Amino acid sequence: MSFEKISLKGRALRYLAQREHSRAELERKLAFHEEVPGELAQALDELQARGFIDEQRVIESLLYRRASRLGAGRLRQELQAKGLQGEAVQQALAGLRDTELERAREVWRRRFGSLPTEASERARQTRFLMARGFSSEVVRQVLAGRGLEEDGLLSGDADDLD
Repeated sequence: MSFEKISLKGRALRYLAQREHSRAELERKLAFHEEVPGELAQALDELQARGFIDEQRVIESLLYRRASRLGAGRLRQELQAKGLQGEAVQQALAGLRDTELERAREVWRRRFGSLPTEASERARQTRFLMARGFSSEVVRQVLAGRGLEEDGLLSGDADDLD
């Protein structure tokens, strides 16, 4: 019983079957398996020409999966880690800026639900939101509690620390 070695294209298709990958991600993951210089670039060129590798789909996929829980800063960082840069990334992130405050409020509500009453709690909530990539201005607005009562997101009475 013999096992044939999987080609670079086959390996790339296996990765792409799991989720969308950028060309840079595939290059990084498959570089170890390249035996002949230029073989990997040729395989990826062919897959890209056939539409298997599409950077716009990678951006859309990541935003679909992660945008509800993360801010624009963190999403930009994740896209850059995947080797994506340029106008398409900027346009996608610009579209998210309009909903940044609402997304931050929802993430905050699911995790905490009430405004901080002590400085240490405020610092903890601030760190939580900042670590998820929300801007300092958005975090300030969320923790100020503005608009939370009207939106029905506030679950208890708390004093404003501003």
